[in-house]
Amino acid sequence: MTSPQDNQTKKIFIDGEAGTTGLEIREKLGNVAGAQIISIDPARRKDAQARREMMEQADLVVLCLPDDAAREAVAMADALPGKGPRVLDASTAFRTDHAWVYGFAEMEPGQAQMIAAADRVANPGCYPTGAIALIRPLVAKGLLPEDYPITINAVSGYSGGGRQMIEKFEAGEAPSFELYGLNFSHKHLPELMKYSGLARRPLFVPSVGDYRQGMLVSIPLHLDLLRGATAADLQGTLAAWYGDGGLVRVVPTQDETRIEPEALNGTDQMELRVYAHPEHGQAVLVARLDNLGKGASGAAVQNIRLMLDL
Repeated sequence: MTSPQDNQTKKIFIDGEAGTTGLEIREKLGNVAGAQIISIDPARRKDAQARREMMEQADLVVLCLPDDAAREAVAMADALPGKGPRVLDASTAFRTDHAWVYGFAEMEPGQAQMIAAADRVANPGCYPTGAIALIRPLVAKGLLPEDYPITINAVSGYSGGGRQMIEKFEAGEAPSFELYGLNFSHKHLPELMKYSGLARRPLFVPSVGDYRQGMLVSIPLHLDLLRGATAADLQGTLAAWYGDGGLVRVVPTQDETRIEPEALNGTDQMELRVYAHPEHGQAVLVARLDNLGKGASGAAVQNIRLMLDL
């Protein structure tokens, strides 16, 4: 006999669950009441028919695949009889697609409700999560000009770089620190521009350090180029935008002169800070998050909860 709890259980198929993000999502979902993970036979994980059968059983399909494979998986889901399963995609394939809802729940009022109602949600990138969180409220409230020449400097632990990068660092074959994306065409730039509200393409300089996880995204500003905004205005606007008690919070800096990237590891939180020196007319906005938490699997589980009302 089926219990009421059984009727509330939602089946989730993670297509690509053997990767870093997939494994993290699976582990986090183990603590979510009402979530049942259904898994494909590892020997058949590339078998189209086997994947289709899993999709037919699922209430929600989570894609942890490269972009081209994610597009193929969505086409497969779309071709299923009836409405088919809802889809959350962790790749970059659909992040700027107008038919998909962007899965940053705190991005603006009503975003969480849009995610909850959507059949197709694109999970955000880790770097854009931090940058958009800092920039969008300031542009929306008129403190930061849309054409401001933004520079985004960011550092992440090596776990955000995929299997090959992880293996190199853990084998001691990678440098202790390096800049990358110096062709100015990083895959996160399109979503960063679309959802930040900027009209001018920012300079985005990512880097990776010899530590597993944790991220800092920093944005330097000249206050005299803003629309009369002070550092207190920047902090107040961010604090009012995100409120109290959520996963994104604004932290006073007081006398802080240093910040390290690993303090939020193992959490789904993100901290925003405004460092400033009024005498010099300069400020630096900083977002700190776990690139595997709010920057990836944590955001995915947050979106899964919203989409399935868990």
